[in-house]
Formats: sequence, structure tokens, C-alpha cells
Amino acid sequence: MLLLLTLTANATKHMPDTVYHHNRMYIDGLRIYSDSAIYQGLNLKIDMFMPVLEVARSKGKLQAYEVALNLRLKQRYYPTIELGYAFGQTNVSDTYWKGQGGFVKLGLDVNGLRKHVEALDALLVGIRVGGAYEKYDLTGVRVAGSYWQPASSCDFTNQYSFNCWGEVVAGCQVHVCSGLMMGWYFRLKVLFTRNLKGEEVAPYYIPGFGYRDNTNWGFNYYIGWKF
Repeated sequence: MLLLLTLTANATKHMPDTVYHHNRMYIDGLRIYSDSAIYQGLNLKIDMFMPVLEVARSKGKLQAYEVALNLRLKQRYYPTIELGYAFGQTNVSDTYWKGQGGFVKLGLDVNGLRKHVEALDALLVGIRVGGAYEKYDLTGVRVAGSYWQPASSCDFTNQYSFNCWGEVVAGCQVHVCSGLMMGWYFRLKVLFTRNLKGEEVAPYYIPGFGYRDNTNWGFNYYIGWKF
């Protein structure tokens, strides 16, 4: 359905209004850079799907938000930074988890479509390196007993953790009208910090990565503005 919305937005474009001002070309009020220019604008995007996905997967116990900024260089390359925040609380096998934290991702996308100075649509493939720092509590953690001692439970409060991972991403962005952009990404994530030294208990959830596991996946649907 999201892909259909993107294609529909692309199909409903109107005939562009081209204006020249101080030797600069503008289409529907949006500046079009020369073919030889290295820098060709930037996009600021808000992820509309991540909050819905995390609430749905956690049954309302987790919330996450993300914004992204990418530059357009030589009509082909898109250096990207993504920032976000997540928080939540839930019970897992009689253990109560509560946490919050922020994350940042840096990477580069490459446009697979034919280069054209006025073509703002892009079919993107890229990579990311992400990092997240979070504070969390785990209470009621079951500790196995021995022959002489019964099993017990422990509380781990005010725990801090940093995690790092890599991503391979694929998606698209579509110019709707004026500076309005829409698009989506599919992500495959691989956790690098699988065994952290000095960490008593691992966090249940990693902001920006998802539930702690060796691999994870993600999907984003963006609405943004080109400057």
C-alpha cells in the first residue's frame, strides 16, 4: 500500500512551472542546480512508519521516532544522517524492562536511476553504521539456584549501554510537487556489539536497531522537503 501511495504521488504530478531568477533556474519554486554543481540541495525527512511499526510490534509498549537529512551530490550520491529516540517498558518472561535512549546513523546512498539535472526521483541503495546509547532497568531477573540454594530474582537498575550495528538499505524517493518528497527504505541490520564486556545484563531493546538479536530488519516511510 505504501509503494502504491508513492507511485500514485509520482503519477499525479502536474506540468512544472519554470522560472529563471538571477541566472538560477527554479521549477515550481524549487531551485534546480547546474549539471556540473557538486552540491545540489538537501532533503529533510520525517519517518511516518516507524512509530506505527514499533507500537504495533510491541502492542503499545514501545515508541520510536526518527528524522533524516541527506545531501544530493553530483545527482548520484546521497550522504545521510539519521537521528532518533525510543522509549518503552514491557514484561518479558516475568522480567520487567524499562528503557530509553537515542541513536544516530551515518551512511551513503547511491542513485541507480539515470542522472538528469531536473530529475529529483531516486532509486537508492546504500549502507549505514548506527550507534545507540541508552539507559534501562531490568527487574525481577531470575537467577538459577544451586543444589544448596533455591532460585532467586535480582534487580538491575540505572544500567547504561552503547551498541553499534551496520545496515544495508534499499528504497526510493519521489518528488511530488514543489519541495515535497516521499519515499521508503527497507533495511537489513547486523549487530556488531553482541558481547559487551562489563555489562551485567544486556538490554531487551536497542533504539534504532530493535529487539536485541544478531540480525534485525526495518522499514521506513518518509515524508520530507527538499531545500
